[in-house]
Amino acid sequence: MEEAAEPRPEPMPATGAEGGPAPFADRRAAPAGRRLRPPTPRVALMLFAAIVVAFVLYLGRDAVSPFIVGLLLVYLLDPAVEGLGRLGLPRGVAILAVYVVAVALVAAALILAIPPLVEQVGQFIGDAPKLAAVVQDQLESLRRAYAALEIPAEVRAAIDRSLAQIGRDAGTISPGLVVPVFTSVAGFVATFFGYVIIPVWVFYLLKDRPTLTVSFDRSLPAEWREDTWGVIRIAERVFGQWVRGEIVLGTTVGVATFLGLELLAVTVDPVFGRFAFFLAILAGLLELLPIIGPIIAAVPVILVGATAGVQATVAAFILTLLIQQLENYFLVPKIQGDATKLHPALVMFALIVGAAIAGLLGAILALPVTAAGRDIYAYLFRRLSQPAAGAPVVAGVAAVGSSEDERRVSGGPATGIVSDAEGST
Repeated sequence: MEEAAEPRPEPMPATGAEGGPAPFADRRAAPAGRRLRPPTPRVALMLFAAIVVAFVLYLGRDAVSPFIVGLLLVYLLDPAVEGLGRLGLPRGVAILAVYVVAVALVAAALILAIPPLVEQVGQFIGDAPKLAAVVQDQLESLRRAYAALEIPAEVRAAIDRSLAQIGRDAGTISPGLVVPVFTSVAGFVATFFGYVIIPVWVFYLLKDRPTLTVSFDRSLPAEWREDTWGVIRIAERVFGQWVRGEIVLGTTVGVATFLGLELLAVTVDPVFGRFAFFLAILAGLLELLPIIGPIIAAVPVILVGATAGVQATVAAFILTLLIQQLENYFLVPKIQGDATKLHPALVMFALIVGAAIAGLLGAILALPVTAAGRDIYAYLFRRLSQPAAGAPVVAGVAAVGSSEDERRVSGGPATGIVSDAEGST
């Protein structure tokens, strides 16, 4: 009688450095069934509609910019409208009241800012030839000082080649290639009329926003509702911190630039005071372009200093450097935190791509869009990595851990537009 064959021992799971489960379990040990099921007809219809809408928006991308600005206005004005609504005002009356206050504030700011701004811009344009001549004289002085230096011939030749290459490259850069604002006359006309109707469009969005939010929530498939609002919360958090940060950063940098230039006008040379207001406004507005904006804003400040000599040039450079260090190491971490923190190389890449897609507005919104996309991808990746409900947990896989965004989504009350929909479900 033959002996029964002994059962083959099951393979031992791979072990890590400490003898525990491997970081990635064997795929064969995963729960049966697919994580993603074929879409239902309703979901397939929604996906098809989303693709069609995205395609139409791409075709009309030249006219979409005003409506993006309108959505930002809705985001900024909605808290004030909600506050007046809680005081008992009808929503339409509350929107009109917010409109009146906003228009009054903008008009007051323009009345105070336009006269000195126009005067200093006119002076800057009128003095541009003189400033260019003075800068040329300063560069000639530097050239003579450089020629007098005792430098080995090989080193001097290498420096001369590098400077010549920089001059050739600078002459071939076209601003229209870096930040194209309008790509055609038709796009300009569509953009103009789009901005004209934006106040009316924003009014209707603010008025019907609670109803639109509830309708959107009810149209979602039940299995999509939690993750959809989770993604919206992430985008709302990133864009909210970006908007608040840009307002505070632009104001702070503009004020710091104005005060610094006025101080230099008193202590170094009066030329800094002639253009202090114009250069401060320019520095505040260019804060909308991360990394590149502050560098562009520093150029005219240093050029103005160059017209007054080496000491004024060094003082202007130190002023711009101090303001940038204050912004990078104190203001940005305190105001924006990690919500829009990206690697500088990725920021510059996103700026160029955003400018190529949507012009100046695309360059401005490149940072929050990229940061929101990063956080949404991380959230959905972790959600899809979780085993299905009721399935056995595989060692080494379930310990991925919930991300910060998932904890933020699952805990605490919702804010902004999300709260209304949750209250209705």
